[in-house]
Amino acid sequence: MTDGASRRLLTTRRSVLCGGLGTVAASAIGMPMGAPAVHAAGRVVKISMQRSSVLFTVLKVRGTLAERLAPLGFEPSWHLFTSVIEPMNAGAVDIHADVADAVPIFTQSAGAPLTFYARERGAPSAEAIIVPADSPIRTVADLRGRTVGVSRGSGSHYVLAAALKRSGLSFADIKPAYLQAPEGAAAFEKGSIDAWSIWDPFLAFAEAKRPVRTVADGTGLTSYHRYYLVNDRFVAEHPEVVSAVYEALSEAGRWVKANPEAAVALLAPVWGDLPPAVVAAANARRSYTVEPVERAQLGEQQDIADVFLEAKLIPRRIDATDVKIFRPSTVKG
Repeated sequence: MTDGASRRLLTTRRSVLCGGLGTVAASAIGMPMGAPAVHAAGRVVKISMQRSSVLFTVLKVRGTLAERLAPLGFEPSWHLFTSVIEPMNAGAVDIHADVADAVPIFTQSAGAPLTFYARERGAPSAEAIIVPADSPIRTVADLRGRTVGVSRGSGSHYVLAAALKRSGLSFADIKPAYLQAPEGAAAFEKGSIDAWSIWDPFLAFAEAKRPVRTVADGTGLTSYHRYYLVNDRFVAEHPEVVSAVYEALSEAGRWVKANPEAAVALLAPVWGDLPPAVVAAANARRSYTVEPVERAQLGEQQDIADVFLEAKLIPRRIDATDVKIFRPSTVKG
């Protein structure tokens, strides 16, 4: 790596999560991630990521996916996004970041040409609505009239909507502050929002930064499956690449759970030198179990879509089970 590249990499790692997840990771249109690209000859497959894309991060840092794709004539090009819905709708990359269960509702509503090819098994406690420990807010009902930070279109957006509905409230009863996760972290720390609906690793960092109280998490509201999607055209033309990505993700998930200390050591510097305990807490709440998508298991997606329609977050009713699904060739049965 050249001195210039080293400086760029160091700057990226410091600025991405400066102050511990407190600044915007990248622009909404996406920027290549700071680590060095693979220079082997081959066709580039563009892959998007978020800071919560743990398994893709593992594959990138360890170079595993590059090795897996090289015999197929491809090399990965990594792109970090703060907001993923726009690039998913626009088809800006080939294979998209793993996204919370709520995100595909918005992309399907927008008619984005996307195919499901994997999901990460649920982890409902990895999303939560939190308040400072000394806040008078103790229940979801106490959020009435309060300013609540949330990232529009995220899984935590659904957690907030569903929690409000369960308590007999709606978004009309609160003051929603639509903030991307890094912006929400800064607002919560400054006290400019009363509560924050958020997911890991931002949740784990907030818990480590100051004493907080969990008003509600995803338990009983959502399983918080994370879904992996690919552009329709890419999977039709290169199913072998998508199958290879699926297998690599599955192996990465098993590696993280089997090697928790090594996983923390790998992720902490990428996430802005977060304390190991924060990374460990986030990893403990995620399942990292990658499995194929089964249409019969998408009923909860319909529940999310119906809540979003009622909250006027999507313009029309959709059948959340009427989506394209690719079954990787590496999956038996």
